[in-house]
Amino acid sequence: MTDARNNLNETKAGKAGEESLTLTLIWTYAAPGVGFRLMGLLFATYLMKFATDVLLIAPAVMGSLIAASRLWDAISDPMAGYLSDRTRSRFGRRRIWLYCSAIPMGLGLIMLWSPPTMLEGVQLVIWMALALWIYETASTAFFVPHGALGAELTPNYHERTRFFGYVHMIGAIGSLGGLVFVYILGDAENKRAMAFTLSMIAGISVTSLVLISTYYLPERADFQGRAVSNPFKSLADIVRNPHALLLLVVIGIETFGAASIGLLVPYMVDYVIPEDQIPFSKAIYFPALLATYTIPQFLFAPIWIRLGKIVGKKRLWGWSLWATGGVFLGFYFSLDMPVLIWILSFMLGVFSGVGAVVYPSIQADVIDYDEYLTGERKEGVYLAALNLVRKSAGSVTAFVTGIVLQVVGFEPNVEQSEATKEALRALFALLPAACYAFGAIAFVRFKLSEDEHARVRQVIDNRRDVSPENTSS
Repeated sequence: MTDARNNLNETKAGKAGEESLTLTLIWTYAAPGVGFRLMGLLFATYLMKFATDVLLIAPAVMGSLIAASRLWDAISDPMAGYLSDRTRSRFGRRRIWLYCSAIPMGLGLIMLWSPPTMLEGVQLVIWMALALWIYETASTAFFVPHGALGAELTPNYHERTRFFGYVHMIGAIGSLGGLVFVYILGDAENKRAMAFTLSMIAGISVTSLVLISTYYLPERADFQGRAVSNPFKSLADIVRNPHALLLLVVIGIETFGAASIGLLVPYMVDYVIPEDQIPFSKAIYFPALLATYTIPQFLFAPIWIRLGKIVGKKRLWGWSLWATGGVFLGFYFSLDMPVLIWILSFMLGVFSGVGAVVYPSIQADVIDYDEYLTGERKEGVYLAALNLVRKSAGSVTAFVTGIVLQVVGFEPNVEQSEATKEALRALFALLPAACYAFGAIAFVRFKLSEDEHARVRQVIDNRRDVSPENTSS
């Protein structure tokens, strides 16, 4: 038993549970994200438009499919979180899930972007529904345990910010490749054939990187068997944790607004921004605009890691919520001002990067507070709940967008009416601006500070020192 535990706790990449993590371990953990981001930008920014303009699926139907896949997440996310918390295996309670999810994720990704050309109408819709179900189910089986494993790797308040900040920066490699994918697909004459090629590359990359990364990842073996036996009690514990409940509310509000970026940027470029304001072809303009938003998220990550230590994680994220809402409001009044669009896109990337660095670190602190209250470790349940809120909020945005476009008379590949253009402007700018403002107001009440977390960690460590297992050893 001791040898198996040591094998789980430590690999050549580093050791789980350390105050300071090695760069090798951080790279090992972050590697799958590089593969996911290859297709991630296309998934976030082009799937809806690919379905409506290339596959010719009605926007309300595609929006409903995306929403339905998120409703399935309402079952699969908590199930994956609860089961991974309780799993016992020689591979660890998290890593066994990562191994099992690798191949289905790659397959689902390829299916989603490569429906057979012979399918149309109801058959095509069924295929897309099945592809979404396979991919979403497999990705849940990966992301929930993987995120939970990340939250377990270090107990240190500021090391967590460094860890997730570096993970975010490493993901830039995949995002840059994703920008190339966006350009290639946008410029392709046969978009269906090109989508198949790109999805094959991404699917194989995702599967390979997940398998390799999981093999070398360490895991906290001492956390096995410490989850609650009752799933309903687990959910009740989240509700009773005041920090978790508030974090759920804030992330739900923020995601509901932010999801409009991915869904609507292609529509804004093709149908709203005046042709004479686009200085070069749309095939170049769209990925260039995405690059202006994406690259600053990673370039400024070291600054956010440092500022989080100086001014505090909560204050930094709160400021960024207000700033991001202001940038979205600016978009509403600047879509016919080409220079201002580029400036605002850059600023949006700068401020959006704060949440990517700070939010997972705060989330790990909140999970520690649950252990302080309950004496149990259930990262999986918490990651599932938070992921579910984010996915559900994004699905509502997709559903609302699809319905609104249907109601205002959207027609693919033609000039849109003024009512349709105004609806797109409002969905893209005013909706997220309001959501970020509400989120910033709600986040003022978050009270888990560095000092409070240090007190919580001291209580937890004292409990472990006097636990029967440690006493007997």
